Order: sequence, then structure tokens, then C-alpha cells
Amino acid sequence: MPSRSSARLAALTVAAVCGAASAVVLTSPAHADSVRVHDIQGTTRISPYAGQQVADVPGIVTATRTYGSSRGFWLQDAAPDDDPATSEGVFVFTSSTPKVAVGDAVTVTGTVTEYVPGGASSGNQSLTEITKPQVTTVSTGNPVPAPVVIDEDAVPDAYAPEGDPAAAGSINGLALDPSAYALDHYESLEGMNVQVADARVVTATDSHSELWVTVKPWEHRSRRGGTVYGSYDSQNTGRLQIQSLGSAADFPKADVGDRLSGTTTGPLDFNQYGGYTLVASGLGTLESGGLQRETTRAQSERELAVATYNVENLDPSDATFEQHAAAIVDHLKSPDIVSLEEIQDNNGATNDGTVDADKTVTKLIDAIAAAGGPVYDWRSVNPVDGQDGGEPGGNIRQVFLFNPERVSFTDRPGGGPATATGVTKERGKARLTVSPGRIDPANAAWSNSRKPLAGEFVFRGKTVFVIANHLNSKGGDQALTAQYQPPVRGSEIQRHAQATAVNAFVKDILAAQKNADVIALGDMNDFEFSGTTKILEGDGALWSAIKSLPRNERYTYDYQGNQQVLDQILISPAIRRGDFEYDSVHINAEFHDQISDHDPQVLRLRP
Repeated sequence: MPSRSSARLAALTVAAVCGAASAVVLTSPAHADSVRVHDIQGTTRISPYAGQQVADVPGIVTATRTYGSSRGFWLQDAAPDDDPATSEGVFVFTSSTPKVAVGDAVTVTGTVTEYVPGGASSGNQSLTEITKPQVTTVSTGNPVPAPVVIDEDAVPDAYAPEGDPAAAGSINGLALDPSAYALDHYESLEGMNVQVADARVVTATDSHSELWVTVKPWEHRSRRGGTVYGSYDSQNTGRLQIQSLGSAADFPKADVGDRLSGTTTGPLDFNQYGGYTLVASGLGTLESGGLQRETTRAQSERELAVATYNVENLDPSDATFEQHAAAIVDHLKSPDIVSLEEIQDNNGATNDGTVDADKTVTKLIDAIAAAGGPVYDWRSVNPVDGQDGGEPGGNIRQVFLFNPERVSFTDRPGGGPATATGVTKERGKARLTVSPGRIDPANAAWSNSRKPLAGEFVFRGKTVFVIANHLNSKGGDQALTAQYQPPVRGSEIQRHAQATAVNAFVKDILAAQKNADVIALGDMNDFEFSGTTKILEGDGALWSAIKSLPRNERYTYDYQGNQQVLDQILISPAIRRGDFEYDSVHINAEFHDQISDHDPQVLRLRP
């Protein structure tokens, strides 16, 4: 079953272990012709035989991978040693379809390689392999070694050791302690036949036929059956990715809260897109948890409803307009103001200089009206072609939809992609110099990233300032399973600069009018506990309203088994002191048939 991980391996680099890992001393074996799998795996993440030839390594074939560019088989020693730190399994990379079968007893001669999925610069851990193999079949039809059970009792609660300061924070050279750390436990089983049983799904099946389960049923469980990522120290050790060695057509279409009942068995692999992965030769049976999409309540006549919704690269060629319209009308109950992120230009990813998005927005507005919603009006500012990041040619931007029957927009002309809106004071009240307008677009913080869109709205005679955001993505950050612990989050440097600019702008409004109603919302691409959010909130100018929810309901996104906050609505002190209600409306992130990977958020307030 060609999954994302296997299909993209051709673009990845087979590399020697990089950076700090290269400082690990590789000792020469005394008898290279008598090594066994556990000798090759060793007691750290790096094989003591890396880069060396080994001969006649014995084992049983436990599984074969016959598709993609990572073809080969898993070899496991039927006579394990008594050291829990040394894995008894290893992947044999054949590059072409392997000629062995499950149950074959074979010997393998080849070169031990530390393969880094994603390349050396990714910071990923490496996968120990035997490459350029010569394989001799000794016998066939042998029993496969019994799988090692991975369950809540086996996996430690601590996630990873601190990296070695002398090795730039790498854990590669540290002795494995599988009884103390989850990553060490999984590493000690790398390449071995493993098993999970009756495991709950915590990330729905994706388009690459992958899902995530947890082997720890009560670890930070969300109200709807997922696993919440609530701090940098709550990595959630029970998460495990599941792929299949079978047909993609047979892979279950699972939602969060479903269960793989019975046993799921196969070798434990490591890949770029999730780290440790059970590649199943036998899948459990999917049992539905019956999860339903949520619906928020409608705002009252005196309540202003403001929402943020990332519609994931929406352009006129997409087939999801009716579904997005139903989401806004039926599940969000037609908010008065909707901040949309990832609205693409009129021809989507066609890279021909087009920047207008009127066709995209009008098509969505018409679909909303057809679904029984209001006839929304809209405001936005076109970006400069190719300057705001996202899919090349798409020119994504934020757009305000608003219901003119309940809200008016205060237009102040002069806005453009390079024109900064400012704040002035008029009759004791704050006002924007340009509305709609962009915040400090010349600031280097917005390089190749979306510039915030600010606008003035009036509801029942009260002015509300709304700032639509789509901050720098997390692309390029090291994974939780990286060889560097804690992992480096390089993308937050730009987000912190962006958050500083937004916070300064909000302070300008509050300096002009202390009790101003200000809402900064959108895809912040960072957690409610993050440094980015702390900067946005700086000096009490804003507060992330998702923190008004119980901890097990704070999520807008589901990534690699962790339900987390990326989309936020932050409010000024005047709103926080008043009567408001927040709802994260779970209609997408938990479902395999999602129309966006983000859940929308709704704030109801009385200005």
C-alpha cells in the first residue's frame, strides 16, 4: 500500500548520521562475520557497525514491503539476547521487490547504514538498516517470532531524555533506557514484530491511509475521544502511527474515538512523517465510536458572533463550497462576522500573476445563501503576487465576511498591499486610518507570510476592531521524535516577530481608547501555551479566549495523535470583563472526510 512515507522516500537522502551524531565513535567489531541483529542495533540509536560490512546475519523474515521506493523486508533474530535495550529486528533495504517470504529463515550479508528519513538537515532520528544485501534462504515456513505487546504498562510516562549538551542536544549517543523513556522504549523495538490491542483512534485516517492510535486510553483524553496536547511537556507517550502492508482499499476509514478492536500486528518502523510507526501485516477490526460533528448555538439578538475558519486553500475549482457553506450555516449558525483564512485567488494555484479573489469569495457567499444563510458582504486586501507564502500561485489571504443585516463595516479608503493602517483618536474614540487595511506590511516579520487584515465593524452602535491573522506556519520545525531533545522550533522566531507587531498594534488602539473592543483572531499556527500567544497577550493587551474552555476541550487541529490549538480568538480586556462565550466547533479535524484540517472557532459577546 503506497503511503505518503514510502512514496516520498525517493526524494529523501540516505545519509550518514549528521551533526552531533557524527561525533559518536563507531568501534570496529571483533568478529564481523558472527554478528547478530542485536549486535547491529546496539544499545544506542546508532549502530556500532554503521558504515561497515556484516556477514551471514541470521534471522526470520517477519514482513516484506513490496511497494514504493523503500522496498525490502524485516529480519528478526529468533534467539534474542537478554538486554532490553537491544532490538532484535532490523530492516533490510533491497531497493527492488524482495525475493523472500514471511517465515523464511535467511542469512544476510551487507552494509549497515543509518538512514535519516527526511535527510540530515531534518534533525530526525535515523533508522538502522542493512543495505546492498546478499540474502541466502536457509529454510522456509518457519514461525514468525511472537510480537512484543505495546501497551500502557510497557510504555513509560516520560517521553525522552534530555539531549547531550556536548552533542548539540542530540540523544543519538545516549545509552537507551527503555524502562524510563517512551522514545527509548520504541527505539529498543525498532524493526521488531510488535502488537497493539483494542487501540482507540486519536487521529483520523488521512489521504495517505495512515491513522494514529493510543495505547494509553486515559492519557490526556479529550471529551470526544482524542488525546490533547496541553504543554511542551505533554507529548503523549501512548501515540503510535499505524500504516498497513496491505491494499490501500482495505485500510479502515476511521474517525477519532473509533477503535481498532482485536490485535494489530507488524514491524515497528520509523519514518519522516510521524516517527515510530507500526506497519501492520494484520489490522484490527474497526469499531465506530459514533462521533458526530458539533453544532454551536445561534447567537441571540444582542450577541455579536465572530468566527475564524481556515478553509484550506479554497479556490473556484474546488468541490467543497457547498460543504463549507453548510458548515457556516448549519454548524456555526451563520456568525455575524467570519474571518476566513486561506482564500486563494480566482484561479488557485495557477501561477500567472492573478491576485483578485472576488470569484472565490462570491462563490462561497452564493453557496451560503443557497444553504439558507445570510447574503454576506465581504472585505479584504489583495496581496502582492507571490509575497504572502502558501501554495505557489495561490496568493492566499484573509477575508472578512459579515452579515450586513446585523453588522456594518466602516470603510476608510486608501488600503493596499503595501499600505499600513494606523490608529488615531477622534472624539475620545479609537479609529483606524484605513479600513480594511494591513498591519505594518513592510515589517520583515511578514516576509513570505500573510499580513494581518484589520477592519472596523459596528454592532448595535458599538465599534468592534477585528484583526484577521494567519501567522507563519510550523514548517521546518523538528519533530517531537527528533534526535534533538527538546526539538528545535525554528519557525517560531518569525511568529514571535509577527506576534510582537500585532500586540503593538492592539496597544495603539487601547492607548487611544482604553475600553475598546478588540478581537485578534485566525490561524495563529501556535498553541495557547506557546511563546507566540504570550507575546500576543503581552501586558494584558489580549487574552486567548480558548483558555475559557476546560483543558480537555482546547483543540482546533489534530496532528500525529495530538489534538492541539492552532486557531485562536484573542480578546481585549473590555471584552474579557464582559459577558462572552467561546466554542471550538469540531467539524473537521477529527474526521477522515474533513473539508479542512482546521476546526472553526466562534466567540459570542455583548459589546
